[in-house]
Amino acid sequence: MPEHIRALVVILFLATIIFVFARKTLAPQLPPNVFKRWCVAWYGITLIAFLAHNFWIFVIGGALFLIFISKKYQNRFALFLVLLLAVPNVAGEVSGLGIINYLMAVDYVRLLSLSILLPAYLALRGKPGVPSFGKTWPDRILLIYLLLDLALRMRDTTFSDTMRWTLYNFTDIFLPYYVASRGIKTLEQLKEAGIAFLIAGLIVGLVGIFEHLRFWLLYSSLPYALDVDWDMAAYLSRSDELRAIASAGHSIVLGYIVMLAIGMYLMIAQSINNKLWRWAGAVLLLGALYAPLSRGPWVGAAALVFIWLALGPQAIKRVSMMVFAGLVALPLLTVVPGGDKIIDLLPFVGKVESENIDYRKKLIDNATIVIERNPWFGSVNYLNEPEMRDMLQGQGIIDIVNTYIAIALQRGLVGLGLFIGFFASVLLILLKTLRRIPDRRSELHLYGRTLFASLSAILLTILTVSSIIVIPIIYWSMAGLAIAYIFIARKTLAEQGGSRLSQG
Repeated sequence: MPEHIRALVVILFLATIIFVFARKTLAPQLPPNVFKRWCVAWYGITLIAFLAHNFWIFVIGGALFLIFISKKYQNRFALFLVLLLAVPNVAGEVSGLGIINYLMAVDYVRLLSLSILLPAYLALRGKPGVPSFGKTWPDRILLIYLLLDLALRMRDTTFSDTMRWTLYNFTDIFLPYYVASRGIKTLEQLKEAGIAFLIAGLIVGLVGIFEHLRFWLLYSSLPYALDVDWDMAAYLSRSDELRAIASAGHSIVLGYIVMLAIGMYLMIAQSINNKLWRWAGAVLLLGALYAPLSRGPWVGAAALVFIWLALGPQAIKRVSMMVFAGLVALPLLTVVPGGDKIIDLLPFVGKVESENIDYRKKLIDNATIVIERNPWFGSVNYLNEPEMRDMLQGQGIIDIVNTYIAIALQRGLVGLGLFIGFFASVLLILLKTLRRIPDRRSELHLYGRTLFASLSAILLTILTVSSIIVIPIIYWSMAGLAIAYIFIARKTLAEQGGSRLSQG
C-alpha cells in the first residue's frame, strides 16, 4: 500500500476522533446541520486530495466540490476556516502558454479563497446593511498598505509579475479580511467561526501528537502523490524528538495554529457543560502545543492566556493564580521524570538549541544596518547586502525569522509602520469597545477579549517567525473577525441603550 494511502487511513481515523469529540461538545452550540455539513466538507476535500494522484485533478475536482457544497452555507467564512488546514498548502503554476513564464501560482488556500470567499465577497458587495470597505480606519490603512506593496514590487519586476501579486494580495489578504469583517454579522456567527477554527486546530493538533509519538509525518508523502515540489515537510528534530508538522508545513506554523486554537477554546469552553470533556479538550490542546517543540508559540500561548485573564472578571485574582502556578511548576519540573528535558526546551531558560536565540539577536543587529541604508521604502536587493550574507545558514538560505524585520527590509519603515498601524488600530478600537461593555461576564465581552488576546499573541509570536504558509492568512482573518465583532458590539450596545431609554 502506498505511504500516502496508509497516512490517509490514519488521518481519517484521528479526524474522526475529533469529530466525535466535537459532536458531543461543540455541535450542540451550532445551527442545525452545520456540523454535519462541515464533516462532509472536510472528509470530501481530504479524500479528493489524497486520491487525485495529480495536482491539477485535485484543483479542478476540489474547486467543483467546494463551489457546490459552499452554496448551502450562510456563514461561508466559517466553512473556509474549518477547511483551512485540511490539506497542506501545496502549489502549482498555471502555464502561460509560451506567452509568459506562467499565469499564476495556485495553492490550496487560494483554491479555498476563490471557491468559497470570492462568491461570498460578490454576494456581500453592495448588499444593504453591509458596511462599505473604507468605513473604518483599519480598512483605510490596509488599503494604503496593499497599494504601497504593489508600487514597491514594480521597482524590479515585470508587468505580468505585478498583476500576479495584485491577484495574490486580493485572494490572500483582502478576501479573508473582507469576508470575515463583513460576512460575520451576529454573535452566533462569530461563535460559529471560532468553533470552526477550533475544530480545524484540534484535528491538526491530534495529528501532531501522533506524529511526535510515532516519528511519522503523515502529510509528507502527499506532495509526491500529487506530483508537486513542496519543501515544507522535512523531518526536523529537537532534543532527539520529532517536531510535529501535520498539514501546517512547518513545526512553528503548527504551534502558531494550536496557540490560536487555545484562544478559541477559551471562548467556547465555558459552554461545554460536561467537565470531563472540557478538561479532555484542554489536555489535548496542551499536548498539541508541545508536539511541534516550537518555543515562540509557547510564549505566545502564555501571553494569550495572561491577557485573556487580565481583561476578564476577577482579573487580579486569576492573573495572580496563573503567575503562582508558573512559579510552582518550574521547581516541580526538576523532580518530575522527564521534567529536565522540558526545562531545557524552554526559551531563555533551557540550553537546547540556544544558538537559535543568538541567531535571532544577530538578525536584528545586521538587519538594522541594512534597513538604515534604505529606511523609508526598503530595497529589492537586501539579501545581497554583506550583513545579510553573513546570516547565510548551512542549508544555503537566509532565514528571516521575524515578520517585522522582513517587512522593514522589503517595504521600509513606511511599510512596517502601516503594518503595525493596521493591527494597532484594530486593537485600539477593540479595547475601546470592550471598555464600553459593563458586564465582563457576558458573551459579548468574552468574545471581544478572546479576539484581543489572540491578536496580541499573534503580534508577539510573529517576532519569532516569518510570515510563511498560512500564518498571514490567519492573522488577516483574525483581524477581520475583530472588525466584525466591533460592528456587532456597537450595534448590540446601541440596542441595549435604546432599550434602557424606552424602559426608563
